[in-house]
Amino acid sequence: MKFAVAAPVAALALALGAARAASPGQAQRPDLSAQDLARVAEIVRPARDFSAAEQFEAMQGGAGTVADKIVNPDIFSHPAANLSFEARQEFLVGNGLFRKNWVSSPSSTQASDGLGPLFNARSCQACHVKDGRGTVPGFDPLERSDAVALLLRLSVPAKEGSAPRVDQGEVASLPDPVYGHQLQPFAVPGLPAEGQIRIDYAEVPVALAGGETATLMSPTYRVTDLGYGPLHPDVRFSPRLAPPMLGMGLLEAIHENDILANAGRDPGDGISGRVNWLRDPRTGERVLGRFNWKAGQPDVAHQAAAAFSGDMGLSTPLFPSHYGDCTPAQKACLEMPHGAQPHLGEHEVPERLMHFVEVYSLNLALPQRRDVDDARVLAGKKLFYESNCIGCHVPKYVTRRDAARPEHRFQLIWPYTDLLLHDMGPGLADGQDEGDAGGREWRTPPLWGIGLTKTVNPNATWLHDGRARTLLEAVLWHGGEAQAARDRVVAMTPQERADLIRFLESL
Repeated sequence: MKFAVAAPVAALALALGAARAASPGQAQRPDLSAQDLARVAEIVRPARDFSAAEQFEAMQGGAGTVADKIVNPDIFSHPAANLSFEARQEFLVGNGLFRKNWVSSPSSTQASDGLGPLFNARSCQACHVKDGRGTVPGFDPLERSDAVALLLRLSVPAKEGSAPRVDQGEVASLPDPVYGHQLQPFAVPGLPAEGQIRIDYAEVPVALAGGETATLMSPTYRVTDLGYGPLHPDVRFSPRLAPPMLGMGLLEAIHENDILANAGRDPGDGISGRVNWLRDPRTGERVLGRFNWKAGQPDVAHQAAAAFSGDMGLSTPLFPSHYGDCTPAQKACLEMPHGAQPHLGEHEVPERLMHFVEVYSLNLALPQRRDVDDARVLAGKKLFYESNCIGCHVPKYVTRRDAARPEHRFQLIWPYTDLLLHDMGPGLADGQDEGDAGGREWRTPPLWGIGLTKTVNPNATWLHDGRARTLLEAVLWHGGEAQAARDRVVAMTPQERADLIRFLESL
């Protein structure tokens, strides 16, 4: 059987046959024929032989994987290899918009104004450094740099019977009545910023088998220089670091039934993922969340539009307010000029520009994996499986045959995620509910590309708030449903832990 790894989609469809025979098994994947369903089930079965790499394992992004690029800080910024000429042109326009610095209104550059009035960053690239992870303020206690890529989500508890909008899925959480859903540390001239994030770290030593010790950094968050009076006395903070942008279109093309098949199962290992069900504001329909740290967005279009609104205060067709996260209590913010121009459209980022940004965000390519046949990498892969890390970090999928874009159709991909919510224990808890996601729950982040994190951004760190300085620290923070897997890593020999990290670094 051939999957779309190096062949055009049309040729692949011809080779496998376009007929879709009806069968009871198609309820699992109605986009597949009964024959294809059986073949897909076999190819996505977890590995059992760790003496050699699996077929196509190096091509982790399917046919879109870039296999001929030099590994350098730009390795996350290439278009998918299987993009058409027309789509590649749209990708390049989207790249320019992703990097563009927006300015406050009014401005002579009318197609670039509308920033804020309150904001976290002037561009998408400012948070997603070279399309990879963002950077948090340093671990040096004397450093007091402002956070750009680290957002601080705000919420207040919903009282019994007082929050029908949350109960009905109209909003994911209740905002701070003055500061809204998100703290913005920057403002346009003439307006005070909301405040500054400060982080205090405490060292937490962890004894490892073999005489080694790891030191974790436990953060405590506070806000200084409040510009609009006190925060709500019961406000909850949820720090969120900008994640990498890789393979988002392929994640969107994973069939819902493949995600649901992993939800709720607990084969005696204590792992039971949950879906964050959302309400699509365009249709009102109940949809599956799969993007951001708590699976709070259903697709790339919503994720991008939410970032334009919350992070930069720019209006889009999905989030039409010109004032972003400004609240009624911030009257001066709502009186500032906005950047919508009648001759350009009714939104500061009109539909056409959003299309380019979406094409870009959907098609940032996965780099080819390195050293997949290396003995130490294979040993680490075996340990990854034996420790049941794949209970959440599901290795591979075959995407939908009927995906919205041709480059994403019927691709064998290796993202290492189930896109579900899991209880990660008290150590990582933020105490903030978001839709169906509880205060101890996080979506399983994809691992593809994780080994090149510091190649792209030498200052990058891991986990939802960037507290983990190394991959080992990230593993050691796992608790809750992942506690047993974490404890297996603690009990490994130093060589085994090194092999496990070597495997992760190959992704």
